[in-house]
This record gives sequence, C-alpha cells and structure tokens, in this order.
Amino acid sequence: MIPGENRFLRRLRAGEQLVGAFATIADPSLVELLGEAGFDWLLIDTEHGATDVAGVIDRLRVLGGPTDALVRPTWAEQQLVKRLLDAGARTLLFPSITSGEAAAQAVAATRYPPQGVRGVSGITRAASFGYDAGYLRRAGDEICVLAQVESVAGLDHLEEIALTPGVDVVFVGPSDLAADMGHLGESQHPEVQAAVDDAFTRLRALRVRSGYFTLDAADARRRLAAGVDVVGVAADVTIVRRGLRSLGSDLGLALDGEGTR
Repeated sequence: MIPGENRFLRRLRAGEQLVGAFATIADPSLVELLGEAGFDWLLIDTEHGATDVAGVIDRLRVLGGPTDALVRPTWAEQQLVKRLLDAGARTLLFPSITSGEAAAQAVAATRYPPQGVRGVSGITRAASFGYDAGYLRRAGDEICVLAQVESVAGLDHLEEIALTPGVDVVFVGPSDLAADMGHLGESQHPEVQAAVDDAFTRLRALRVRSGYFTLDAADARRRLAAGVDVVGVAADVTIVRRGLRSLGSDLGLALDGEGTR
C-alpha cells in the first residue's frame, strides 16, 4: 500500500536539507542496498538509466526506512508522467525545463482536472489498486515537482520557472549546462560554476528552494554549506567505482579499468 503522506515534501517544507544519490543501474537490489545506507532520497533515473515503468515499480517497492524515492521522467510528457504517477511515484524531477510555460506544463501533467491534465484512474498502484478511496481527492497535495534547469535558456527564464505555481524546487543541472555553455564534460569550469552560483543567488532572493547534483565532493560540501536544499552527492555507478578503486588500493590491484596486474 502507498503511504498517504509524501515524507520528502513534508521534510522539504519543514526546512530540512536533504542529501541523496542517483540510481541509474538497472537493478532494484542495488537500489535496495543504497536505501539501507541512510540517504534521505534516491533518484530513480529513467532519463539516462535503462529503467521502464515496471522497473520503477520494482525500485519503489524495495525502498523504505529513511530513504524516499524521487523519479526522473525521460521528458515532461503527459503520458509518461501519468504512468509514473499511477505506478506510485510522487516526487518527480523534470529534466530540461527552459521556460515558465514548460514548467507549468510539467506541473499540469501531475494534477487531475480541472487543475491539470492527468488522466484519471482509481484502481492504480498509487491508489492502492482501488482500496484507497480518497486518493483521487488528495493526490495533488502529495505531489512534489522539481524543475531541472540545465541550459542557458533555462537560466534566462529562471525567475518565471521558479515562480510557477506547483514548482517546489528548482534543480540546477551543471553537466548539461556546461555542454550548453561550450564546456562539454567540464561542469567545474569557472564559467559554469559562476552561472550556477548566480542561479542560486537569484533563487535565494526569491525564497525558492533549490537543488543540485554533483560528483565532486568539494563541490557537494560547498553547496551544502551554502544551504542548497536538495543535494545529490553521488550515483550508484560512482559509488561502485570508488569501492572498486579502494579495494584495488587495499590489495595492490589495479581495479580501475586498466586490468588487475
């Protein structure tokens, strides 16, 4: 049965700083393992990860304890979003939001009419297969929308995105932003980081919650110290790779993709 309260949204509104990781490997057991580690949240990534809707359900089932599930759709497309919500996802990170209009369309995809355009079914997993008679009435209150800004166009329209009704967090994505700025693969480039700094300054001025993802530990510490609300600090792939390198170092082996001898 799907719990009635969106704990991630409640903690966010209470002013907690929430730290998590991205799950991209197509295996629910790894998500289950990471969920036991104590992250505040794990992002189930269907944009870059090989996970379909059935796979999302498998991952939602194994997450529990202190760790909440976020899901990133491949795109802010109404039919895709409907299926993820019906599967039980309640906190969605929408990629590549570039305008207030795009943000409003993403929000609308998460709400039933007349507030939005989500298709109606009362017998989905989200509604406990029909046992939760009140689901349709309160579903919108438990949806959390994170709008990911990851382009120059998105930064140009940051204020209108941030102030779109129903957007709970503006999540700055440095990797795609770096590529859009001509610095592919260089998310720590000074020009990129200056743009990110400026975005967070503008969001603070609006009193809008912010989010960020980085694989750089120093960058993560800096963003946490600066008060960014939702910070992704690793991905399942990077956690495994770091573990392999540490094991290789302990054993005198080159477990770094270059062979073991």
